[in-house]
Amino acid sequence: METLDSFDLAILQELQADGRLTNAELANRVGLSAAPCWRRVRALEEAGFIKGYHAEIDRRKIGLGVLAFVRLDTERANSEVTKKIENAIRELPEVIACHYISGTGMFELQVVAQDLDAFSRFALNSLMHLPNVKDLHTSFSLGEVKASHALPLGHLLKHAALARR
Repeated sequence: METLDSFDLAILQELQADGRLTNAELANRVGLSAAPCWRRVRALEEAGFIKGYHAEIDRRKIGLGVLAFVRLDTERANSEVTKKIENAIRELPEVIACHYISGTGMFELQVVAQDLDAFSRFALNSLMHLPNVKDLHTSFSLGEVKASHALPLGHLLKHAALARR
């Protein structure tokens, strides 16, 4: 599966909005019968367009009131040291996202903690002890304006429309 048509895009859009839809409801919403819809969903999963299904949990409800953005600076690193840092970061459940970044720093981490004291302990006991860490620069979220895991698909809709012509 290399290209997506309008049905595939509609399936992706609906599943992003509600991953718990039954196949029958999904098929109804995208204008397909159940069997072809099910085959398309399976094909999208097998091709890697759909990576999984997850419950979205409110971090505050489970006592994780602090969200920090941590830019991690390293000493000059070779690929072996970088792999060690990556592996160590993957093992830290408090780090909910990590990205290589351009500009100052090497990694940008999103970290959750119960409170500022818990974050401080985590930073001092875990982040500062990662291999080759030189410095941490932290900003704290003061409130979420938008938090969505849904990806925009509009650019793909344009390509699907052009492909039908």
